[in-house]
Order: sequence, then structure tokens, then C-alpha cells
Amino acid sequence: MTLKMDAGALQTFLDEQFEQVARDYIVEEAQPMAVRVRLQVGEHNLRPGGTISGPAMFALADVGVYLAILAMIGPVALAVTTGASIDFMRKPQAGRDLIGEARLLKLGRALAVGDVLIRSEGSDEIVARASVTYSIPPAR
Repeated sequence: MTLKMDAGALQTFLDEQFEQVARDYIVEEAQPMAVRVRLQVGEHNLRPGGTISGPAMFALADVGVYLAILAMIGPVALAVTTGASIDFMRKPQAGRDLIGEARLLKLGRALAVGDVLIRSEGSDEIVARASVTYSIPPAR
């Protein structure tokens, strides 16, 4: 399997197509069927008590699987999430970015299924685990 988009191309796509959130994410690595994405944590990602919010972690998981799909099929902006679940396992470390490691378990013509492990930067402990399914629009 070969990549259709490398980390740089994925970052450019994110910057151009999703400029409203692109500043939060850095595509660090793209490999066949997998990407690593950094959530640059800012004040807008925090919840009361100073920890990173669940919705911010969920968004990292969703973006990670989306980018893993695009790395394999190319820039298909209309791929959409059809199912997702997330398990929050421990509190993220304060003041650190989050790293999402997404991998595709299945990449078909119409559906893709992936999972994501989320860790605080510099830690091996998993703070959240997500499973995400995407619908891929038919080729035109």
C-alpha cells in the first residue's frame, strides 16, 4: 500500500479545507494506514479544573482517522464520520499537547474503520482510546 498524501500534503489540506480548526493540529507523520497527529492544547481546549476536555480529545481522534483515510485515498473532503466511540482512561497531563496515533483497521470502497490511541506528549500512558467509522463517498 502506498500513500497518496504524505504528512505535508495532509497538513496543507487541513489548512486549506478546515482553516477553522487547522491551527490546533500538526500532522507529524503519515505511513500506510496510519498517521500521528498532535493537538496543540490551548485555553480553548480546557475544561474547569484545567484538564483537557473530552470534546477536544474526541476531535483529535476524529481528525486522526480522517487524515489516515486521506493519506490512503487522496483529498476527499466529503468523507464523513458515521460512528464513533471513545473511552477516557486517565486524566491527560497538564500543560502538554496530546498525541493521537490513528491506524486504519479496514479501508474499503465505502467504509473505513480506524482506532486511535491518545497520549499526553512525552508519556507512554494512554489517556483515551477511540474507534471511528467513516463513510467514503463514491468516486466520480
